[in-house]
Amino acid sequence: MQGGEPVTPESLPEQADEDAAESDVHFSGSARTEGFYRIPPAEKAAHLPDRNKAIVDTSNTSALASARDNRADSRRLVLGIEQHKKDTATDTDILKFNQLRTRKKQLKFAKSPIHDWGLYAMELIPAGDMVIEYVGEVIRQQVADAREKAYERQGNFSTYLFRVDDDLVVDATRKGNIARLMNHCCTPNCNAKILTLNGEKRIVLFAKNTILPGQELTYDYKFQSSADDENAITCLCGSPGCRRFL
Repeated sequence: MQGGEPVTPESLPEQADEDAAESDVHFSGSARTEGFYRIPPAEKAAHLPDRNKAIVDTSNTSALASARDNRADSRRLVLGIEQHKKDTATDTDILKFNQLRTRKKQLKFAKSPIHDWGLYAMELIPAGDMVIEYVGEVIRQQVADAREKAYERQGNFSTYLFRVDDDLVVDATRKGNIARLMNHCCTPNCNAKILTLNGEKRIVLFAKNTILPGQELTYDYKFQSSADDENAITCLCGSPGCRRFL
């Protein structure tokens, strides 16, 4: 103990307590030097008077608690998925949109008997399939109103403003894709649908019925004009159900 001598069990003082003498732990005299070891539940209970000293197997209890937690988590997950589906697109829509991004439909633009240029299918498109996304600048309604007046002053009456909701409009007049060339028809073979994907609203055109190669793609602009409207646009779709005005 003196002069830097190492500490050995023989150099330790004799234990006055008989129980401590029979114990083989803490040979160095300090629990810190012995590292960590597990205390049996029975021994731990002997020093905790507020605890039930009976040794209880808690494995089944923990398993039940774990199962209840898993079921609760599953219910919360299902509720979250259902709410997400209500707020956004369906699983089928998301799958079709991802397929549309990886494998675009074969389309072309050419002169149309309805008006100027039109968009045509170059392959068979089954009913219900996504045809193309309507792409453009996403702007507020106030900006869209100002742009429409500016386009008219410039003599550009072929504007491509697509309303998404009460506040947002997609302007494909100068920045967009060939979806803007789809003409109006009172009995169209496509319809537009607003999808919410990852919190962002997208305009996607779906095939209402099977579209054959060479057929022009059309959708209803739904301007809801009549002959009494001063700015009514005459419809030239020529379909049997033509409303005569856009």
